Amino acid sequence: MVTAYKTLENKLNIVDNKDSHNWINIINPSKEELVKISEDTGALLEFLEAPLDSEERPRIDVEDNQVLLIINIPIEEEEGETGIIYNTIPLGIIIVGDHFITVCLEETNCLQDFIMRSVKSLSTLKKTRLALQIFYRTSIYYLKFLKFIDRKTGELERALHGSMQNEQLIKLLGLEKSLVYFTTSLKANEIVMKKIFRTNVLPMYEEDEDLLEDVLTETRQAIEMSEINSNILTGLMDAFASIISNNLNNVMKILAGVTIILSIPTMVFSFFGMNVPIPFETQPIVTAVIFIVSIMISASVWYLMRKKNML
Repeated sequence: MVTAYKTLENKLNIVDNKDSHNWINIINPSKEELVKISEDTGALLEFLEAPLDSEERPRIDVEDNQVLLIINIPIEEEEGETGIIYNTIPLGIIIVGDHFITVCLEETNCLQDFIMRSVKSLSTLKKTRLALQIFYRTSIYYLKFLKFIDRKTGELERALHGSMQNEQLIKLLGLEKSLVYFTTSLKANEIVMKKIFRTNVLPMYEEDEDLLEDVLTETRQAIEMSEINSNILTGLMDAFASIISNNLNNVMKILAGVTIILSIPTMVFSFFGMNVPIPFETQPIVTAVIFIVSIMISASVWYLMRKKNML
């Protein structure tokens, strides 16, 4: 899907791909669409194709007066028993002539915010500012998802206290995987942004430099938050794996104790139920005596086991 936008009278309007000072948003395009965009804008085909590789690393590339910026942006995914987990995918930003091009494999909230006019001071004329605004919005979504992971971890922690199932641990594993993706991507994004700050890859005014500093601050905060959550989650998984094992051991201990207590009357009645002559077998009261003695022995065993904390 290819859609071109341009800000006219402070509004984002759909325009033709060849219009000057436009923003061309490309989502999971076909080969034919990429070739046409390359012909309409002069963008290098390899630049357009690079962000469509899900394993592409964040980087900056400059060639033939064209700038390619690739960063990783966060997305939500549904993954079976794990529930919602978070992953990252590449987002390519290409600045060529009067055109600002974004290329991504999926529609994402980061770019939809711009299209739905949730971002103020949006102008397709200011390409450096638009790129930095996308970086900033990406950092905001990283922090938003990290806060959700933190809340979800707390919910799973409470659920795990009395659990003997693996469901919560599997969900924690999914969250830990999300944090690994986030930490790796955020650190790579930070390297790209620092390189922009140090070099003249993008022409910047003083306001743009202030915005880039804000982006770096938010990114650094997201990295620290991701690392802290990852360390906490790793410790929780180790602790709760032990808790689940301990809960299971407690259940097995109770079942073993109940089995021992119930086996005492069984043994006594089995002895007096043998088909051989036994003492007092002709006495009518012997059945009641055997029953009472069995209960007393079982109660004594139960008391001793409770006293020694075996039940």
